[in-house]
Amino acid sequence: MSRQNWKPGNMLYPLPVVMISCQREGEKPNIITVAWAGTICSDPAMVSISVRKERYSHPIISETGEFVINLVTRPLTLATDFCGVKSGKDIDKFKECNLTPFASKVVKAPGIMESPVSIECKVNNVVELGTHDMFVAEVVNISVDEKYMDENGKFNLNDSDLIAYSHGEYFTLGEYVGKFGYSVKKK
Repeated sequence: MSRQNWKPGNMLYPLPVVMISCQREGEKPNIITVAWAGTICSDPAMVSISVRKERYSHPIISETGEFVINLVTRPLTLATDFCGVKSGKDIDKFKECNLTPFASKVVKAPGIMESPVSIECKVNNVVELGTHDMFVAEVVNISVDEKYMDENGKFNLNDSDLIAYSHGEYFTLGEYVGKFGYSVKKK
C-alpha cells in the first residue's frame, strides 16, 4: 500500500448540500448553496453553516440573524448548483430556478416549497474563521413536505432522493447498508 501526503485542506466528504434561504425585510428573498453545514447539538437543536464573507447572503444573515436550511433532492440539483454559482445581488434566484418561497412559521426568511425539509434557524453566534464565518444557530421550527408521510405518521425522509456533495460533484445517497446500532443488535 502507498499513500501521499497533501497540504492541509478540506477533504471531509461527502457533505450534505443544502440551499439556504434568507431575506431582509422589504427585499427579495435569496438562496445560497452551502455544503459546509451540520448538526452541532441535539438539545437544544443547533446547526452551523459556514459562508464566505464576500457572498451576497452573508450580510443578510448577519443583519437579520436568521435563515432557513432547505434539504436538496435529485430534482433540485440543477437549481442547487445554479444558486451556488450565481449571485442574488444580480438576479432573483427563486424566479430563475422556478422555486416557490413559502412563509416560515417562526423566522421571516422563507422556506423553499420544493424542498422536503425546511429548517428555520436563529443565529446565536458568529465565529470568524478566515475566508468563512460560521453561523451557529438554534433550530426554531422544521417544516416537512407531507408527501413523505406514511399512513402511520412516519416521515420517510430517505424516500425523498436526497443528494450529497463530494469533492466538487453531486451524488445521490445510494443504497441502504444498515441503521444506527445494528452492529450491536442482539440476533
